[in-house]
Amino acid sequence: MRRCNIVSRCAKYKDVNVAGRYSTRFAENEADIESAQALRFKTFRGGGEGLDTDAFDQICKHILVEETDSGHLVCTFRLLPLANGSEIEKSYSAQFYELSSLHDIEGMIVEMGRFCIDPDYKDPDILRVAWSAMTRYVDENDVELLFGCSSFSGTDSEEYIDAFALLKERYLAPKRRLPKIKAPKVFRFAAKLKLKKPNLKLAQRRMPPLLRTYLVMGGWVSDHAVVDNDMNTLHVFTGLEIKGIPANRKRLLRATVG
Repeated sequence: MRRCNIVSRCAKYKDVNVAGRYSTRFAENEADIESAQALRFKTFRGGGEGLDTDAFDQICKHILVEETDSGHLVCTFRLLPLANGSEIEKSYSAQFYELSSLHDIEGMIVEMGRFCIDPDYKDPDILRVAWSAMTRYVDENDVELLFGCSSFSGTDSEEYIDAFALLKERYLAPKRRLPKIKAPKVFRFAAKLKLKKPNLKLAQRRMPPLLRTYLVMGGWVSDHAVVDNDMNTLHVFTGLEIKGIPANRKRLLRATVG
């Protein structure tokens, strides 16, 4: 019954947020989804024209962040709502991480994936507006855990040594939630950088903005990064338990929700 309620509420969820220059909404048809896939191709596949697609697109909900006046798509991401932790094996992330440590979560969990911002746009408000849309979705659906793969561009771990050292030092998942290794090629940063002290300035500079936002809100990561040659990324499993978000952060996010 709960899943049906979630679906019916999402169907009504059209204009999520309007904040100055940008508005957010769910994709309503195949043309909307193709627009998202085209932006993903531009962002993840080195520019040019094409569509970044996979089998998960048909079972996910896609959120679009557009310029209010022009309708130009500046950001997109997709959501996969799951009834509880026992369904996490249906997720995109489960292809790369062994996630049995999350099976006992009783409430709704949501995977956030394929997050991208048009590389021609540098306005930090875009990220804030996207997160405000996510906040409303989480609030309306009583989500317990938000999770996904947070990506570093490229597959050379040496570029991100300080960032990984900082993740190792401050942001590893609790032992009871720690994902295990499943992918054939990984960088075990927690073990390899055990004695490495991060340069904080370099670490913050090399940390992807989406992952930085997760961490500021109390998120945690796996102890290893997956080498994804198809997407040309290194990514870490990232979890955010909603009840653990600091109250002041929740207030700031909700203040931007229209």
